[in-house]
Amino acid sequence: MSFNNDDSRRGFGNDRKRNFGRSPRPNFDENRFNREHPDEPERGFNRNERGGFGERNNERRNGIGSQAHLRRDRDDFANRPSRFDSERPSFSERPNRFEGERNFGERRDFDKSRANQENFVPAVGDADAAPQVAVGGIKEVEELLNKSPLQVHRVLFMHKSGNPKLYELQKLAKRTHVHVQQVDSKILDSYARPNHGVVALMNEKELLNWMDVREEFFKARDTGEKKLIAVATNIEDPRNLGACIRSSLALGVDILLLPAKGMCGITPSVARTSAGALEKLRICRPDNLEGAIGELKMAGYQILGLDADTETNLADFQFADQVVLAVGGEDVGLPPFIKKQCDAVLRIPMKPEAHSYNASVALSLGLYEYARLRIKA
Repeated sequence: MSFNNDDSRRGFGNDRKRNFGRSPRPNFDENRFNREHPDEPERGFNRNERGGFGERNNERRNGIGSQAHLRRDRDDFANRPSRFDSERPSFSERPNRFEGERNFGERRDFDKSRANQENFVPAVGDADAAPQVAVGGIKEVEELLNKSPLQVHRVLFMHKSGNPKLYELQKLAKRTHVHVQQVDSKILDSYARPNHGVVALMNEKELLNWMDVREEFFKARDTGEKKLIAVATNIEDPRNLGACIRSSLALGVDILLLPAKGMCGITPSVARTSAGALEKLRICRPDNLEGAIGELKMAGYQILGLDADTETNLADFQFADQVVLAVGGEDVGLPPFIKKQCDAVLRIPMKPEAHSYNASVALSLGLYEYARLRIKA
């Protein structure tokens, strides 16, 4: 079988493709159309009436079909409501649905009577508690580090500021064993303005110096006085720390030791969660927590830790009269520098489905077991 590929044959096929399924278009008689449809007076179109984007030109357009085009526009579009003619108010007239709500980044009202200097301003804090107090300014932070370093939780410095005064201030903070951190200038501005590249975050209570209280605990071994020291490390949740403080006071802790860094500060949320225990419990921040625990161990204290990774059970454990009981954070657990000094690491009975205890709950259970046996004896 052969195919005829001559030009006429190809043209015939293309014609069939173009006209397939279509009826022939009739010729348009302009003279007949104008006789049957005489001109009518044209009306202008108002922008407000039709909601169009512009006014239509009232001059008649030339060419075939002009009368039909005008009549279709006039009859259809003029009588049909435009989708641009809605009753909705404009964007500027709409009420603000966020009216009355607190804008993002707006600071809450705070009693500034706690601050005697102009640069004491409220910092970003917990959503349901008073914000933490922050101090901005080189001279102000320097004065705090010289006079009350144990009330400073940490000092934030502008990253890559290039200011030699900030460099000297950072060395002062390290000499006083205050934790420092390099942050962006926007973070500093969120805490205090003006800040001159440095902001100090304050504790709600000035902590004790270990050198001022350690002799009291060293002598307890010689006098036979019972002493209970709690250690809380790596706790980042202020409510968790506040609960530890409350349980420590209730269960007879003589002093609570905190590390110089790696912890949340004594924020207003900590004070609120402690329910008044913060002012009654002695809290100390040694310059070197590992060294302080080592000194207590040499003085005869029993160093104990609470951790799930052990076989020694807390129940009915034989406690000494002088005990240091340490608990780790929510995620990291007991730090290695404490675990290696422990005489025993104790495990609290727990079902496997629970995985772990909250740090404040674990400390409360350990302190309760010590208090229960001591009261029983």
